[in-house]
Amino acid sequence: MAAHIEVKERAKNRVSGILGSRYPFLQGPMRLITLGEMAAAVSEAGGCGVIAASGLSGERLRQELKRARELTTRPVAVNIPIYRPNALEAMEIAIEEGVTVIYTSAGNPAKIMERARAAGVRIIHKVSNLEMGVKAQAAGVDAVVAMGFEAGGHVGREQITTFCLIPQLADALVIPVIASGGIADARGVAAAFALGAEGVEVGTRLVATHECPVPEFFKEAVCRASIGDTLLLGREAMPIRVLKNRVTARVAGMDETEADRRIASEGDAHYVQEGGDKDTAVMPCGQAAGMIKQVQHISEVVEAMMKNAGAIAKDIVHTLEEEAG
Repeated sequence: MAAHIEVKERAKNRVSGILGSRYPFLQGPMRLITLGEMAAAVSEAGGCGVIAASGLSGERLRQELKRARELTTRPVAVNIPIYRPNALEAMEIAIEEGVTVIYTSAGNPAKIMERARAAGVRIIHKVSNLEMGVKAQAAGVDAVVAMGFEAGGHVGREQITTFCLIPQLADALVIPVIASGGIADARGVAAAFALGAEGVEVGTRLVATHECPVPEFFKEAVCRASIGDTLLLGREAMPIRVLKNRVTARVAGMDETEADRRIASEGDAHYVQEGGDKDTAVMPCGQAAGMIKQVQHISEVVEAMMKNAGAIAKDIVHTLEEEAG
């Protein structure tokens, strides 16, 4: 344990070093949403933008990477779900286009580590439990994104919350942990670092930004939502947390087997970026929506979260010192 602490203290911030960003702030990837322009805006704001390769052809991924480079000289990462049949093709395209960080999920990162190391690419991998984190570290990844059950989009089946997952991983791993799920303001950032994380991933909060290319009804729904306005679909397949509306409530009302069968048969027919409206679109969203009240610019969100987190931490230390006499 002592060695683990010493490693952390030697570096200014290991996550920022891996990402090549000003802040240890990672934008959560969202299918057909976090493309070149949005990723570039996050990187320009001091975080690390992420282009989601899922749902993109090889040529479209290349176009989005080129678009991002037109808008920023700062690093932009690519998210690649390993289980998808085009994962290796997406990785090769990312390498060819000069990407230095690949964010893997939904599969075993050991499958791509040899190629990543040969190309000098850093790998971060999303996990939702301790066992997955230990295996990812053993595979040689540079960091893990620890996703709590509060998060939007695809979540783990274990139902482990961010507050419980982060300290377990921070204690068990030598590589840095990036906290994901339920983080929508500076308080969440400060809490994540107090739990042992060295960086944060933010998704739902960035939906409610001017630069996010989703329909306005989605942004409005996020800003109106309360903490209880999300639900899980596909519990027996790949659980996904979404906003409640007419279509998701109808599917959620079925038993789990029937709901999973319906989702599998319909695929992404109602996914928000492929059609639908406020009642019929499936909108991935985390429980953090209950804290989001207005649409802002990405630069405002990133700056406020990262700078105010430091002030919160200082206030906590000051209060505790006063209490201790």
